[in-house]
Amino acid sequence: MPKKEIEPIAHIHTPYKDKFGIPRQSGMVDNIVSEIVFKKKYRSLDAVRGLKEFSHIWVLWEFTGFNSDKWSPTVRPPKLGGNKRMGVFATRSPNRPNSIGLSSLKLIEIDTSSTVAPVLKVCGADMLDGTAIYDVKPYIPFTDSHPDASSGFAGEHINNYLNVQMKKEFQEKFDEEQIKAVIKLLSLDPRPSYQDDSERIYGVTLFGYNVKFRVIEKDLIVTDIEQD
Repeated sequence: MPKKEIEPIAHIHTPYKDKFGIPRQSGMVDNIVSEIVFKKKYRSLDAVRGLKEFSHIWVLWEFTGFNSDKWSPTVRPPKLGGNKRMGVFATRSPNRPNSIGLSSLKLIEIDTSSTVAPVLKVCGADMLDGTAIYDVKPYIPFTDSHPDASSGFAGEHINNYLNVQMKKEFQEKFDEEQIKAVIKLLSLDPRPSYQDDSERIYGVTLFGYNVKFRVIEKDLIVTDIEQD
């Protein structure tokens, strides 16, 4: 029999409109709600029967804007400063033979009242808005969780958080949940690790605003917020 080609079953809607600033791993910013909307062909309540009993799901998705035909066996992980090479299969770099991502997301709700139901409402997404989804599977703690697992070079950067300084007038542009998410995202330091210019102004687009900031040592200072 001819091999079936895989195709997207859904797309995810997130507040991340640009690649810059997206959390580097799923679950790191866990208070932003995103929505997985199935394509019409797969839009079936039967397909998600029993899924609400699980608190988390695995999502298989496609990195956007990367050419898998030009893959390299080694890559420069941003968290290693961008100047040290590691094997591509020892990293989660998007520059892979197949541009496939895997994320563990918290399942908040399955909306069955929407005109495009069922819609999966999730937290912890690390994907660009509109990203194609190829599969959804339940997360099963007794097989999928390994508390004693080693995290290699990635574990060296677990607690590298920045102190976010933002004026009250800037914070008031967001609602209560949004500002928590903005501060959490900024504290993770969205900059590439090889950039450490304290005079440089960066910008992250979130919730309709371009949040501009600079970083001085361990302090991230929001300098301005502009309507996107």
